[in-house]
Amino acid sequence: MSPLPKIDFIYLSEPDMIRAGVTDMPACVDAMEECFRLLHAGDYRMAGSNADSHGAMVTFPENSPFPNMPEPTADRRFMAMPAYLGGSFGTTGCKWYGSNIANREKGLPRSILMFMLNDTDTGAPLALMSANLLSAYRTGAIPGVGARYLSREDSRTVGVVGPGVMARTTFAAFVAARPGIDTVKIKGRSSGSTRAFAEWVAREFPQIPTVTEVDTIEEAVRDSDIVTFCTSGAGGDPATYPTVQHDWVKPGAFLGMPSLCNVDDAMLGPSVRKVVDSLGLYEAWAEEIPYPLHHTVPMIGARFMDLIHDGELAPDDLDDLTAIVGGATPGRRDDEEIVLMSVGGMPVEDVAWGTTVYRRAVAEGIGVPLNLWDRPALA
Repeated sequence: MSPLPKIDFIYLSEPDMIRAGVTDMPACVDAMEECFRLLHAGDYRMAGSNADSHGAMVTFPENSPFPNMPEPTADRRFMAMPAYLGGSFGTTGCKWYGSNIANREKGLPRSILMFMLNDTDTGAPLALMSANLLSAYRTGAIPGVGARYLSREDSRTVGVVGPGVMARTTFAAFVAARPGIDTVKIKGRSSGSTRAFAEWVAREFPQIPTVTEVDTIEEAVRDSDIVTFCTSGAGGDPATYPTVQHDWVKPGAFLGMPSLCNVDDAMLGPSVRKVVDSLGLYEAWAEEIPYPLHHTVPMIGARFMDLIHDGELAPDDLDDLTAIVGGATPGRRDDEEIVLMSVGGMPVEDVAWGTTVYRRAVAEGIGVPLNLWDRPALA
């Protein structure tokens, strides 16, 4: 960029992001793995008093005296997610988004996201990026990191519940982590969604010969080496969340869960290894959100925190993926071990992948240059 005091930065549209490699899932999994090493080392900061907060969110009340205030429909919120990440990244950024599930009726994604990447020393902008793909790929990459360390190396069959955008990126990350995958079972709400996912798999992964649509969650889970739930929806009554029963789960299975999830009591026993993507994130949620956490945050890790609150689970019963990637805790311990991993998502992941894509864009001359100022008026 230009020498100070002049500040230029680049704007990266969604097509620019694609040209700069935002959909390169193997590289994204590698970037997330490095991000988790830095999390374990402590070379990061997020918001909140413990520097582990998911972000700051604006929601809307059930009853407002102001006629123009939005109604609190599902996923109706605005959120800022800032973070600093050290190591080879050394950058700071913030993802900002508005979300409303009713967007789908207008032909829009549920969430519309932007990401601002900044120079950590001066605070100057480096790039303003379209972030729907950035966020989708970094979200899907985390179960892939989990699969790299916690699934069986000979994993072949994946069960997918909720074949939407998140399932596509998560499945792509599983294939990056375990290239021997040759079978996928799909459970969706409609034949249209399952068929679209099956067509996507055939197009993107022609090496996978077996793609099967199933009618129940149980069929998706049974005999699968890797399982993921990627359904959309807001928190509420955990009894309504998609649920895993222990007797469906194959010995040695890895369950990477980045969305709504519940489990039966047997899945909470000592026969199942329980992992969260970063313990600090869940501790921050537990501090910020009233108990019971799982009613508001529908990831299974929130239920783990509620059980710790109730004295039914000990903190030592949870393993932290950051410690596994950082080498302080072992990965998969044997071929029979069942692993249940919660994925909550963190803004440091956006910084890691955003920085990687930004640097590619700069190297390849991608993006629209923008000028903030030649000399600041108020310096």
